[in-house]
Amino acid sequence: MTFLNRFGSVALLLAVICSAAAVTSCEKDPEEENSVKIVTTNISVPSPVEIEEGQTITITLRGTTNITKEDQVVLRNAAGEDKYCPIVDLKDGSYLVFAPPADITNGSYKVYIRNAGINYYAGMLDLSVKASLNVEPGEGVTVYGIVTCDGKGVPDVLVSDGAEIVKTDAKGIYQLKSQKKWQYVFVVIPSGYEVPNDGILPKFHQILTQGANVAERKDFELIKVDNDNFTLFVCGDMHLANRNNDVSQFGDVARTLNSSIAATGGKTYVMTLGDMTWDNYWYSNKYEFPQYLQTVNTNFKDVTFFHTMGNHDNDMTQVGDFDKSFRYTRDIAPTFYSFNLGQIHFVVMDNIDYNNVEANTLNSSGSTTGTDHRGEYVLDYTAEQMQWLVKDLSYVDKSTPVFITSHAPVSRPNGATSFNDKYMNGANSAGEANMAAFISTVKDYNVNFLSGHTHNLFHRKHNDKFSEHNEGAICACWWWTGKITSGIHVSQDGTPGGFAVWQFTGKNFKQYFQAAGHDANYQFRAYDVNKVKDTYTTAAASVKSENTKYTNPIINAVNNLPANSILLNVWNWDPDWKVSITENGKELTLTKAYTYDPLHAMAYTFPRCASSTSVSFPTGLWSHYFTATASSASSTVVISVTDANGKTYTETMTRPKAFTVNDYKNK
Repeated sequence: MTFLNRFGSVALLLAVICSAAAVTSCEKDPEEENSVKIVTTNISVPSPVEIEEGQTITITLRGTTNITKEDQVVLRNAAGEDKYCPIVDLKDGSYLVFAPPADITNGSYKVYIRNAGINYYAGMLDLSVKASLNVEPGEGVTVYGIVTCDGKGVPDVLVSDGAEIVKTDAKGIYQLKSQKKWQYVFVVIPSGYEVPNDGILPKFHQILTQGANVAERKDFELIKVDNDNFTLFVCGDMHLANRNNDVSQFGDVARTLNSSIAATGGKTYVMTLGDMTWDNYWYSNKYEFPQYLQTVNTNFKDVTFFHTMGNHDNDMTQVGDFDKSFRYTRDIAPTFYSFNLGQIHFVVMDNIDYNNVEANTLNSSGSTTGTDHRGEYVLDYTAEQMQWLVKDLSYVDKSTPVFITSHAPVSRPNGATSFNDKYMNGANSAGEANMAAFISTVKDYNVNFLSGHTHNLFHRKHNDKFSEHNEGAICACWWWTGKITSGIHVSQDGTPGGFAVWQFTGKNFKQYFQAAGHDANYQFRAYDVNKVKDTYTTAAASVKSENTKYTNPIINAVNNLPANSILLNVWNWDPDWKVSITENGKELTLTKAYTYDPLHAMAYTFPRCASSTSVSFPTGLWSHYFTATASSASSTVVISVTDANGKTYTETMTRPKAFTVNDYKNK
C-alpha cells in the first residue's frame, strides 16, 4: 500500500470517528444537558413535599422558563416509571401548579418538564401523600372514618362495631350505620399489616362516647409489614392479683417468654386466653386492668399482645354479660373481634355468658358483700356473637386456616380417652350456640380452637376440620405451688406453668409447649411408682384428718398401680405423638391413664393439706398419662417420646429412682 493510500485510509477513519463523535454530541440526552428551550435554572422544585390525596403541588419559577400550560410535569420514580402530570395553573416567572395522578405513592422522584416530546430535568422531589382528612358521614351513618397506611387510605379493609361489618372504599373511608350497642369500633387488621401499639396493646379498637344517633369519627392507622412467617406465643390464665407473690413469679415466667421471643426469627406476637386478672381482688388488692397492664408492660417491650376475655375479667359489681364486660372493653379489647396475621385468620370470642347473673354489692371498704355470683355463668356463644361470626367468616376464603380463641374449652377430658361433649352447654335462648352448633357454624373452614380456663392441657381432634387445644396456664396452680414450694411451678394436671408456641410459615404451622424455667426439651416427667408410694406414705402422716378427702384419692390411684410400674406425664401429648418404654431392649405394654400428678401432689396438695383447714385447687384427674410395668424394681428402662413435629425426647431411668421435689425445681 502506498503512503497516499495509507494516508487516505487513516484520513477516512479519522473522519468517521469525528463524524460519530459529532453525532453523539448532537444527540446528548437533554435530561443530562438541558437545551435552551426550557430554562431549568429558573425552576425551583420544593422538597420534601407533603400533600393530601387529590391536592396539587406548586413549583416556584424565579424567572423566564419558557414553560407553557401545554407542557407536562413528569415524575420518574426509582424504578424508572414515569407519571405524567398536567399543569393546571401557570404564571411564568412566578409559579407552576401541577396535579399528581390519583395513584401517586410516597417516594423520591426525578422531576422533568416535558416540552415537544423532550424531558428537561428540573430537580428532585421527596413526596409524602397523606389521605384526605375531609371525610363526611353519609345519611344515617353514626360511625365513620378513614383507615390509612403511610398517610394514604387503604381500600377493602374490614371495620366492625360488633354487629355490622363494612369495607373501606377506594379512598380508605368506612361508613357504619351503627346502633352502638357495644360502644366500640374496630378494624380487622388485614394480612401484611400491623397497627401501632400502646405498650403491649395493639390500637385496633376505639371506644365510642357519643349517643346512638350522633355521628362519630374514628380513624385507624395501619403499618405495612411482611408477616407471612411469624410465631405466636399463646398464654393461658395469668390470674395476676397482687397475691401469692404472683407479680414476682410472673417476672420469672416472663424471662423465659422473653428468651423464647428473642430466639425466634421473624415476627412475633402474643395471644392471651383469658383470666389475665382476678376480679375477686380488683378492689380488695387494688389490682385491676391498669395494674395488669403496668405489670406486663414492665416485663415486655416491643411485642404485641392480643387478648381473649375470661370469666375473672368481668366486673362483678355489674349486672348481666354486657355491663360486666364494660371495663374490659374500655381498657383491653372488644370481647369478640378478628384480625389477620400473614395468611392466617384469627377470631377471638367470649364463651363465658353472664347474661342472667346478678351483681355483687360493694361495702364502704370496697369489698364485695352478699351472694357471690362469680361462678354462675354458663358456657355458650351468645346470639350476637354467632351472627357476627357468620358475617366475619363470609369475608374469609375457605382455604385460609382459621384460629379461634375463647377462654373455656368446648369440651374436656372425663377419662383416659373420653371427653365431656356437654361441657359447653349453656345455650337457652334462640340463636345461642353450644359446642355442636358452634362447630357446625365453622364446618367449612379448617379451624384450630385455642382455650384456657382449666389450667390444664389437652389436644383433641373433633373431626377432619376442627381441632381443639387447651393450652395450660401461665400461673399454673394460681401461683400456689411457687408460694408453698419455692421453685416449683406446676398445674393441677402436672403441666408446668408455661406457654404454647405456634410457628407459622405461610399456611403451614406447628406447635410445642415451653415450660417456664426450663429448656424446650422438658416435655415429660417419668416417675418410679415404687418410690412415689413410699413418698406418699411419709407425707400422708402429716395431713389433717379433715383434708384426707383430698389426699386419699391421690394415694389410692398410685396404690392401685402394680408394683414396679412407671408413670409418665406427657403434658403436650396428642394422638400424633409416639410414646414407648423399653426394658432390656423389650418394649413394655403402655396403658393410657386418667390419674393424678405426683409432683403437684407433693409440691402443693400434701403440704397444703398438712397446714391449712381451707384447701383449694388440689391435684386433679387428667388424661395425658401413661403407665407400664417393669419386670423388677431395679431394672433400667428407656423412655422415648416423639412429638407431632418428629422431635424425640428420651430419658434413661436407672431404678430405683428417688422421687424428691427438689429434682424438679425451675432452673
